[in-house]
Amino acid sequence: MTKPTILTIDDDAAVLAAITRDLRSHYADDYRIVAVDSGAEALELLETLKDRGDTVALFLVDQRMPGMEGTEFLVPAADLFPDAKRLLLTAYADTEAAISAINDIGLDHYLLKPWTPPEEKLYPVLDDLLSDWLANVPAPFDGIRILGTTWSPDTHRLKDFLARNQIPYRFLDIERDPEAARLAEAASGDQASIPVVMLPDGETLVRPDRRDLAHRIGLHTEASEPFYDLVIVGGGPAGLAGAVYGASEGLRVALIEKEAPGGQAGTSARIENYLGFPKGISGGDLARRAVAQATRLGAELVTAVEVVSIDLEDTVKIVALSDGTFLRCHAVLIASGMTQRKIVGPGYDRFEGAGVYYGAAPSEAATYAGGHVVVIGGANSAGQAAMMLSRRAGRVTIVVRADSLKLRMSQYLIDQIASTPNIETLVDSRVTEIGGEDRLDSVSIENLTTTETQDHAADAVFIFVGAVPHSEFVAGLVARTERGFIPTGRDVGIGGNLPDSWTVDRQPFLLETSVPGIFAAGDVRDGVVRRVASAVGQGSIAISMIHKYLETV
Repeated sequence: MTKPTILTIDDDAAVLAAITRDLRSHYADDYRIVAVDSGAEALELLETLKDRGDTVALFLVDQRMPGMEGTEFLVPAADLFPDAKRLLLTAYADTEAAISAINDIGLDHYLLKPWTPPEEKLYPVLDDLLSDWLANVPAPFDGIRILGTTWSPDTHRLKDFLARNQIPYRFLDIERDPEAARLAEAASGDQASIPVVMLPDGETLVRPDRRDLAHRIGLHTEASEPFYDLVIVGGGPAGLAGAVYGASEGLRVALIEKEAPGGQAGTSARIENYLGFPKGISGGDLARRAVAQATRLGAELVTAVEVVSIDLEDTVKIVALSDGTFLRCHAVLIASGMTQRKIVGPGYDRFEGAGVYYGAAPSEAATYAGGHVVVIGGANSAGQAAMMLSRRAGRVTIVVRADSLKLRMSQYLIDQIASTPNIETLVDSRVTEIGGEDRLDSVSIENLTTTETQDHAADAVFIFVGAVPHSEFVAGLVARTERGFIPTGRDVGIGGNLPDSWTVDRQPFLLETSVPGIFAAGDVRDGVVRRVASAVGQGSIAISMIHKYLETV
C-alpha cells in the first residue's frame, strides 16, 4: 500500500530544502514527502494523486508566494483531499491572515518561520496533526466490519461503542448490500440475528455483548492488579485529568469506564472554547489524546465494565465491578459524570436507536446526509450537534422550549447557527410525538404559546435535554443531594455538623466527600460549573488532595 503523502510548498528554494530535510528525517518511514515550489504545480500534482487513488495526510504550505498565496491554494486543495490536515508557514507579518484562515478555510495550525529547532517547534505540532488524521481516516476493508441495518437499535449501539472508543470499522447495510446480507445469513443462520461483527482475523461474532466485543478487539477489560493507590470511576474529562496527574506523580492508578473515554464531552462534535485549540477540537479527539497521555504515564484504563458499588474495610476501599471482580485501593475519585435524561412521550422509546438518538455521533450524521433532522435542546451540546449535522443534512431544525437560545447557549454558537442557511430554530416549542411504521418518518411539534401543533416530515431526532448525576452506586455510602449530586469539601458539613460517615478528626479536604478518602470531581459534584475546562481542573486538583489524604493513612 502506498504511503500517505505530506505535501510541502514554498517558492524559496532554501526554505523548501530545509523543510523537506526536516520532514524526511522524522517522517520518511511512514509518509512520502513531496516538495514543490508553487501552488499551481501542487494543484496539478494533487489531481494526479487523486486519479491514482493516493492519500494526502498533510499540506504544509508557505503563505506568501507569488501567483498563489498559501491560503488561496488550500481552498481547492481541500476540495480534492478534504481530510488532509492544513498547516501554514508564515512570517510574523502574516499572522493575522493565518488566524482568519482558521475560520475561513478550516486551517488546522500555523507556524512562524523559522521553525528551529524542529524537535521543539515543528515535530510536536505535526505529530498531533498526523495523529488526528490517522484516527479519523476511513477504515480499510480488511478491518472490522459490522453487518446490520441503519434502523437496528442493536446495530446503532454497537457502532456508537466502537466509534466512541476510536475503533475504526466499516458498516455494511444488509438492506442495501446483497453480499452483506448473504454474509450475515451465513454467519448467524438467521438474517434477523444482527448485528454481525467480522473481525480482521476471520472470526465472526453474532450479536456480541459490549464486554465480549471489547475484549476481542483488544480493549483493556480487566484490571491487572488487585490493589491500587487510586481507583477513578469514570473516564470523562475529570477522570482522565485525574489519571494523567495521578500517574505522573507516581500513584498506581486504575480508571474504570463503563462505555468509552470522554464522557458526555466525548460526544461533542466540536469544543471551540477549550484553551489552547484555536480551531476547536472534537470531544473524541480530546479524549483520545488524554487516554494516550494517561497510559503513557502509567495509568491503567479498564473499559466496558461498570462500578456497581463501593464498600469499606477500615481505610481500604473495595470497588465492586459488574464482571464480578473487586479492586482494593487507598482512595477513590468519583468522576462518573451524568447520565443523559430520557424524554417520555409517544414514539421516543419505540424508535430509540432507530431514528431517535441521545447525542449525535459523526457516523449518524453521515447516515442522514441530505435529509431533515431535528435537534431537541438549547444548550451548547445541542448547538454543536446542529452545526455538525448541518454539514451533511439537507435541513436541521432546532426545537427549544425557551423563548431564545441565549438562555443556555454560548454566543459564538448562536452566531454560527444564525449564519448557517440550512438550520432553523423553533423557540417556545416541543416535540410531542414521533411517528413512523418501521422507522421514524415524522415529528409533531407544538408551539407552547399558541398550543398549535404541526406535523413535519423528518428522518431523525437527536436529543440534548440535560442529564442526571450518575451516583447510584454510592447511594447509602456517600452523602448525596435529593437530585443525586455529591457534596464535597466544606459543603459536606454545612452548619458545622458532619455526617456519621465522617470518621476522622479533621475537616474534609477540598473535593473530598462525606467518606474520608473518597473524592468527587466533575459534573457529579454538587454546585459545579459544568464545563470541560472546569472538570479537567477539578480532576487535577483532586490529585493534590488525594496526596494529602494518603499521608494520613
